[in-house]
Amino acid sequence: MKRLSHLLVAWLLASALALPAAAEPLRIAALYNLTGGMSSIDTPGLNGARLAAKRINESGGVLGGRMIEVVGIDTETDQRVAAAAAKKALSEGVVAGVGYGDTTFVMAAAPLFMERKVPFVTSGATHPELPAWLGEYFFMVPFGDDDQSFAIAEYAMDALGARKVAIWTDEAMDFTTALSRYFKERILARGGEVVLEDHFMAGDTDFSAQVARLRNACPRPDAVFVSAIPNEAGLAVKQIRQAGLALPIVSGDGFDTELVATVPGPGLARDVFFSTHTYRGDTRPMVRDFIRDYHAAYGRDPENAFAALGYDAVALIANAIERAGSADSAPLREALDATRDFEGVTGKIAYTRANGVPLKPVAIIGVRGGAYTVERVWLPTR
Repeated sequence: MKRLSHLLVAWLLASALALPAAAEPLRIAALYNLTGGMSSIDTPGLNGARLAAKRINESGGVLGGRMIEVVGIDTETDQRVAAAAAKKALSEGVVAGVGYGDTTFVMAAAPLFMERKVPFVTSGATHPELPAWLGEYFFMVPFGDDDQSFAIAEYAMDALGARKVAIWTDEAMDFTTALSRYFKERILARGGEVVLEDHFMAGDTDFSAQVARLRNACPRPDAVFVSAIPNEAGLAVKQIRQAGLALPIVSGDGFDTELVATVPGPGLARDVFFSTHTYRGDTRPMVRDFIRDYHAAYGRDPENAFAALGYDAVALIANAIERAGSADSAPLREALDATRDFEGVTGKIAYTRANGVPLKPVAIIGVRGGAYTVERVWLPTR
């Protein structure tokens, strides 16, 4: 009887010790630039990621009751801070990482996840070579820069009648240089002409020299493509319009920020068109639910598509954990790689391309009088 009592006590102690471990949340590191030049797209990304975790947890979590904890980390639009944050998050134990709306910061942080064989899912970085650069534990939620550049190039030619274009490129960022390269490629392939190529650097605030060259370009361009991240996007629009130039301004998803309207103001934020991730104007119930829940959580509608992308990144990982039956790195990676029909707020995600980039629709957004409207949805053919 005494031995039985000891065994019973031992079993009860073991069970009590096991309970907290079973109840521990599954932690996902969310690396975003919440301050600095990328904050207007990365802050909504983190908000979306946290909202996804909240909804998953309210529905019972994953793996029979495990909660998802999104560990938000501000990396301050600084590559060194991004690398240090990734190292710290990995040392504290996370099942995966998500983050960033820009390739440069993914390349600062994600390699450390690759070294540890921990999956990293970018919610917004769009360089199509990222999966090849980083390897099998890296995944993209968004489309690639080639797709979005082709989409806005075709819109500029077909809808805006542009045959001669000028291109401004921020040379400091991998994202912006890739965007311009693919835009130029599609313009030339379709018989268009690039009449001016100009450059600037992230952090520039004075575009008067570029504006002067744009004004004096011969032949006169029908549109200007400005490849920029958010801070410079709004300033470029403002200074082009203040100079009295009325030609259409076109760009990629670096323009998917309220700064394009707020910095120039409604009177100057006109005839701006950019490619971005679909969800605006989408009538699917899950999109309406996302917008409703985001507003309830944060007191405002989603600022841009990066909020929806952050949501999709965490939801994709949770879906893969369920399919894998495990949050361990290897089975989680295999389940992510096997994703074929994940229905996200920004569209279906399927990893069927050889380059690892999802085949997704691209929305063209027009800005007139500071208001954003969906002009067209472009579908890639391969």
